[in-house]
Amino acid sequence: MRFRRAGLAAIGGGLLGLAAATTTTAPLTDASPPAAAVVTTTTSTAIADTYVAEFNKGANFGARDMLAVDASAVQRTFIKFTLSGITEPITSAKLRLHVNDISGAGSNSGGTWALMSDTTWTETAVTYNNQPAIDGATLGTVGPVARNSWVEIDVTAHIAGNGTYSIGGTSSSADGAEYDSRETGATAPQLVITTGTPPPADPVIVGAGDIATAGSGDTKTAALINALPDAAVYTTGDNSQGNGTAEEFAAHYEPSWGVFKARTRPVPGNHDYKTPGATGYYDYFGPLAGPSGLGYYSYDIGEWHLVALNSEITMAKGSAQEVWLRNDLALSTKPCTLAYWHRPLYTSGATHKPAIATRPLFRALYDNNAEVVLNGHNHQYERFAPMDPFGVPDATRGIRQFVVGTGGASHYAFGTVQPNSEVRDNVAYGVLKLTLRAASYDWEFIPIAGQTFTDSGSGACH
Repeated sequence: MRFRRAGLAAIGGGLLGLAAATTTTAPLTDASPPAAAVVTTTTSTAIADTYVAEFNKGANFGARDMLAVDASAVQRTFIKFTLSGITEPITSAKLRLHVNDISGAGSNSGGTWALMSDTTWTETAVTYNNQPAIDGATLGTVGPVARNSWVEIDVTAHIAGNGTYSIGGTSSSADGAEYDSRETGATAPQLVITTGTPPPADPVIVGAGDIATAGSGDTKTAALINALPDAAVYTTGDNSQGNGTAEEFAAHYEPSWGVFKARTRPVPGNHDYKTPGATGYYDYFGPLAGPSGLGYYSYDIGEWHLVALNSEITMAKGSAQEVWLRNDLALSTKPCTLAYWHRPLYTSGATHKPAIATRPLFRALYDNNAEVVLNGHNHQYERFAPMDPFGVPDATRGIRQFVVGTGGASHYAFGTVQPNSEVRDNVAYGVLKLTLRAASYDWEFIPIAGQTFTDSGSGACH
């Protein structure tokens, strides 16, 4: 996870004099974009292949257009490849075999494939009686295979570079599998080699709000985030669902979402502020939550500018937070922007109505072509179509808003469904994962184990 300083020192020192103009003190970098990676993929076909059969021990089948593995009667396959001209490290190697298109070629087992030390055998001389030993490292065991389909085995760990490689195939199933040999041409056995370093994966952020209670929901959603160790983590407030005390953070948040605290960039909610000044929240997260007592800050991930805001203090036009936000957005050089805070401007929840007081923040984001807003507060999931600050659909510049109050606290009911609400759920606990691409984003709601609701899609940056 790489965070970039937002470059707001001028705001903090000269324009506004606000301490909130600096980003968090977690590891931040100003690294230039990496050079484009050069990746080369080469497909090598077998230079020799054959099989042997127990039912005809003296026969050679090197000229046949098929290969076979079987346990009754025993049939074994031998394939040989020669790699040359490789000058870069191998990052991927795949053995590909094509199942024959004749009736009965499929099997409940595609066989076990392994390296062989003998690379001197020839396809026109091998028989069952003089077959070479299959005595090397196991490359993989293939499950059921269907006729006229490709089978692929990852052999990266065993292919070091240029040279000749022998591979043998056996089966423990009496239902034998048959593959195409090199005599078939286009469906001959292949060794697909990739060299060079692939470009880094697009960054991912994942999170939710309304999280930690004495129940088990927060533990189950924490497990989803633990399965994404490279993702940055956000929260949409009410991190500790009770009164936001230091004791509650220690007892509830720390054992669950606290496991990945170092990669978390939170915002506060109304429950966090039930302790005066939200001191439990600010003391627990420290600089990860931005300047203590303010609760708003920004940072960059990849080509995205992320803004964490505080809906528990004044957000009015001309307020310190709103002015800071407009200046922060004006200074950003990133093509895409995402913001998150607790109380949603748009929601169909029955418990908490739309937070009109947040409109100045939404409008500042809209005026600066932001793409996404994430909120919590209502304990449910809801996705809205892109809109302007007054709820008018806007497919060109509109902001897509998500309510993600599904981190662990018990669910709330829906009330009147608001215009432009596209998807709603108040059954599943889960997290919203966003993949932040250079000019677009993907979203995916991931439910906890045992639940099935999900939602996914993509959007473009403005």
